[in-house]
Amino acid sequence: MNVEYGPLRPADAARCAELESQLFDGDDPWPERAFLAELAAKHNHYVGARVDDKLVGYAGIARLGRFKPYEYEVHTIGVDPAYQGHGIGRQLLHRLFDYADGGAIFLEVRTDNAAAIGLYESEGFEKMGVRKRYYRVSGADAYTMKRERR
Repeated sequence: MNVEYGPLRPADAARCAELESQLFDGDDPWPERAFLAELAAKHNHYVGARVDDKLVGYAGIARLGRFKPYEYEVHTIGVDPAYQGHGIGRQLLHRLFDYADGGAIFLEVRTDNAAAIGLYESEGFEKMGVRKRYYRVSGADAYTMKRERR
């Protein structure tokens, strides 16, 4: 399978929202307008993964703060269920690392999402704490995780 990675575009927002509704059903998935707003924000960086010109994955990160050294926060990562298990999520995460240029990176992940937690831990993230009922709709808890400056 040939996967191409590149910038996420406004034209991808509807497909991202479609994937969100599959991946995060019951946890307030982002609508198309949320992706459009994220893509328009000055200090955000979003990448997409495509197979045969079909968007199969996306990821986004935000730069925090006004002065160096910057910190970063992963806003979202999602891979079409039909394409999971092929390393696409890891490759998307690596592209976020490139944007962060060695800065500290934070994220939240559901405490019951073992696959994502495993990925993040294998990439140097450590659990810092728990945010109770972080996901408003389902009431699920989230781990706060951090990858130190590199």
